[in-house]
Amino acid sequence: METLTAAERLAALGHESRLSIYRLLVEAGPNGLIASAIAETLGLPAATLSFHLSHLSRVGLVKGERESRFIRYSAEYGAMDSLIGFLTRNCCQGEPCLPQTACRAPQPSDDGDKQP
Repeated sequence: METLTAAERLAALGHESRLSIYRLLVEAGPNGLIASAIAETLGLPAATLSFHLSHLSRVGLVKGERESRFIRYSAEYGAMDSLIGFLTRNCCQGEPCLPQTACRAPQPSDDGDKQP
């Protein structure tokens, strides 16, 4: 991944609303959510949501697919994986040191912000 691409993606996620949208779509899985469900869940006006989804789409973090008169948005998991890989490449001289990034089922006590 190019440094500029990583910087653009990180900048897009640096906004509270876009980060909330992205996390919601990651949690929704590959089927994603229609725009109105995202707006309702996060309490965002349609125009504001559209602006943020457009930004996330432009940097390649989400994609939208038309379904009848709706657009279903989903996270681009490959882009997320590439960004995480870029950030952690050669981390800790090859020693495993990032238990939060290991693929595992969430535990009931996980809050996503605390370090083990």
